[in-house]
Formats: sequence, structure tokens, C-alpha cells
Amino acid sequence: MKTTLATLIATLASSVLVSSAAHAAALDQFKAFVSGTKSAKGEFTQQQLRKSANSKATPPSSGSFVFARPGKFIWNYQKPYEQLLQADGDQLYIYDKDLNQVTVKKLGNALGSSPAAILFGSNDLEKNFTLSEAGTRDGLEWLNAVPKARDTTFEQISIGLRDGIPQAMELKDTFGQTSVLKFTNFQRNPSLGAQQFKFEIPKGADVINN
Repeated sequence: MKTTLATLIATLASSVLVSSAAHAAALDQFKAFVSGTKSAKGEFTQQQLRKSANSKATPPSSGSFVFARPGKFIWNYQKPYEQLLQADGDQLYIYDKDLNQVTVKKLGNALGSSPAAILFGSNDLEKNFTLSEAGTRDGLEWLNAVPKARDTTFEQISIGLRDGIPQAMELKDTFGQTSVLKFTNFQRNPSLGAQQFKFEIPKGADVINN
């Protein structure tokens, strides 16, 4: 599932000062978000960008999410088809409603350098990512997160923030595809129940352990 030059020296100097402050704000906002956000919930849309004008556009996906650090989350695709990804801090459950099938994986270090680690993982992001400023675009302050591991399927993750909250993520994979996530109704540190992330196997579902 997506940076202006000034021609006059005086304008350029002014732009550099403003730009530097804005760029610093992106990384500062992100680190403050990670350290100060223990849980969150909201809604998302996800769209894979076309690689070229002749490429076929894929339909956007949408749904809701809730997470509690570290490693607990519910990522619920509702449209165009239903799929649930849920982690309880130990196991990851992937439920395909149409197939009535649950795939169970050991969470372990699976988050690692994946996009999920940005939102759901531990606070030690710089262990798995190289973070850098990426300027201002679309009214957001952007930063890039490049996975340090070589076996990840993503080569770069970009995060756009406003007022200390992630508003968008762009995921560039090793196949040259880019997916764009946009977040709405983002709530930080909501009150969550103790059993919020306990997954119940749906009746009659096939279970596959990986």
C-alpha cells in the first residue's frame, strides 16, 4: 500500500533557517510521539500507488486500528474485504473472514524492521531504523525510516506528522511499489480494557500455525 529553492541569497538564507527548524520539528515530533504514546486508536485508509500511468489502480482499503506498546494491536480491514490482524504481545493472528481461516505466527522479533514497529513496537526504534529528516510536504513534516536489516521487504518508510501526531505513512517495498496510509480520528493513550487484545478463534475456523 506514497520536496523549493530561493533564487535570492537573502531569501535562501531565510529559507534555510525556516527549513532547518521545520525539519528538526519532524524528528522531534516523532520521538516525542513514540516516547509519549503508550496506546492509540483511530481509522485508516490504505492505497497502493500505480507504478506508471498505464498500471492498473488497486482499490483502496479502509478500516480501524488500536494498539498498546509493545507489540499489542488490532488492525482491522473493513473494506473492500474484511481481514483482521491481531497481536497480543506474544502471538500474531491473521483472520480471513471469507475463508474463515486463522493463521497464527509467533510474534517474537517479527515486528523488527516492519512498518508495524513504527506504531506498535518498542521505543528503541533507532535500533532497527536509520531515521532522517525529509522536509515539508502536503502540510506535513516528514521523516524517513530506513530499516537496518537487509532481509526486510521494505526499503524505506516515510512518516508525515502534524502537531505531534502521525497523519500519513508511505511504504516503499523492495519491488518498487509504494503504499500510502492516511490516519484519521487518531486518539492518543485511550483507556483500553485488559482483555482488549485477547484473540478468540471464531467458531469453525481453520487454524494454521506457522
